[in-house]
Amino acid sequence: MTVSREIRLASRPTGTPGPENFQLVTAQLPEPGEGQILVRNTWMSVDPYMRGRMDDVPSYIPPFALGAALEGSAVGEVVASRSASVPVGATVSHFLGWREYAVLDAGAATVVDTSIASPSDYLGVLGTTGLTAYAALTRTAPVKEGDVVFVSAAAGAVGSVAGQLARQLGASRVIGSAGGPEKTKKLLDVFGYDAAVDHRRGDLPGQLAAAAPEGIDVYLDAVGGDHLQAAIGAIRPGGRIAMVGAISGYNATRPAPGPDNLFRAAAHEVTLRGMLVSSHFDLFPEWIGKAAGRLADGTLRTEKTVVDGIERAADAFLGVLSGANTGKMLVRLDTAR
Repeated sequence: MTVSREIRLASRPTGTPGPENFQLVTAQLPEPGEGQILVRNTWMSVDPYMRGRMDDVPSYIPPFALGAALEGSAVGEVVASRSASVPVGATVSHFLGWREYAVLDAGAATVVDTSIASPSDYLGVLGTTGLTAYAALTRTAPVKEGDVVFVSAAAGAVGSVAGQLARQLGASRVIGSAGGPEKTKKLLDVFGYDAAVDHRRGDLPGQLAAAAPEGIDVYLDAVGGDHLQAAIGAIRPGGRIAMVGAISGYNATRPAPGPDNLFRAAAHEVTLRGMLVSSHFDLFPEWIGKAAGRLADGTLRTEKTVVDGIERAADAFLGVLSGANTGKMLVRLDTAR
């Protein structure tokens, strides 16, 4: 038997979640069966969408089960294998995070190439967050040469990649929204944005108008609420909006008010299109091929906010919901090595 610590859902939150909704438990795992592997997780991801899974409501992905270990993306080393396709020593990505060790079918794991990037990159820029930015700006709301692009949550895991990608796709001007002077400065100095909007200063429409006086063509929406309203107010005819998240309303206890200027989107023949990254997994090889090279030559810059230890995984997740991270928030599980 393998002894592993894991985080379980202790209770469902009302409004903003807290430490009381999580429980750290020691569990004993069975030996892997035929066709299975045992993985020692080294890194795990915490992401905003996980907040929705804490509620017992219908959605595009099942809710977390009370009293059971949470799930999410992780990478780790295979320490035992009964599968010819995934040998001991391989580094794999899979979906049984929130635990130190995982037993899973070999078919549910993907061997990753650590010669082109670090294992943790496969949870961020080479994982679903990087893919979200790529799919949003090439498929859902494709950037055209000369476009003005606005990105919300621009200092986060998706946004920090999206701004750079928009420029590489031909945008003439890229504007990002973030919270506070430290993050907005990083948008300009590190992530290549032309202008930064600090949503904590208020008057989002006014700040956006100053940054894009002639309007915007593309908006990547990870926030919803006032950001979506401001973007609709600034968008030009034929504009495109990729709706990938709405973190401003994830902890709401009643329906959040929607934008009151939606008719402007109709009058300007704007496309507002929702996006689930799982519908674009076919782009993974293409994206990894491009992004790994750009990471290597420095034309794609990323940052990570790292929290150490499974016992602090809930803190890391709550930090994502409050905007404590710059770039990708990760939990390093293999702290003893």
